[in-house]
Amino acid sequence: MTEEALPVAYVGLGSNLEGPRDQVTRALSELDRLPTTRLVSASPLYASTPMGPADQPDFINAVAKLITRLSPLALLDQLQALEQRHRRRRQRHWGPRTLDLDLLLYAQRRQTSPRLTLPHPGIGERNFVLVPLADIAPDLKLDGVPVARLAATLGDDGLHRVSPRK
Repeated sequence: MTEEALPVAYVGLGSNLEGPRDQVTRALSELDRLPTTRLVSASPLYASTPMGPADQPDFINAVAKLITRLSPLALLDQLQALEQRHRRRRQRHWGPRTLDLDLLLYAQRRQTSPRLTLPHPGIGERNFVLVPLADIAPDLKLDGVPVARLAATLGDDGLHRVSPRK
């Protein structure tokens, strides 16, 4: 299979603990080292207010575009292992975390299973996902609508671009 024919996957990254900018920036480079996977592009970093409980720090978010030979579940396994290397703890739903990696889209695949739903549920309602996704794939369509149009509809309330640390 040529590289051009490999499935494209989009991964959402988020962190609000232990140096969130560094967590996300490091995770982006680590995504490029996953087995049979290559990081094609990454969005700028964005700061966002928490979607869940308000008693936590703001998040740093980004979206990565990958090409991979891994199946969706194998890629999910690799993403969860990467979260564990960043000491991810699942203490409360939508709570603070060192690193959150969500498999947003995998090719044009639609699936629902106990471990993985594609596209990721709620993708079209989260500006901290759609705005960075629109930065790297504005013409990508979700249910026939370009991501850039969906992002513009949601706006950027509670979201702003930040510079990575050098």
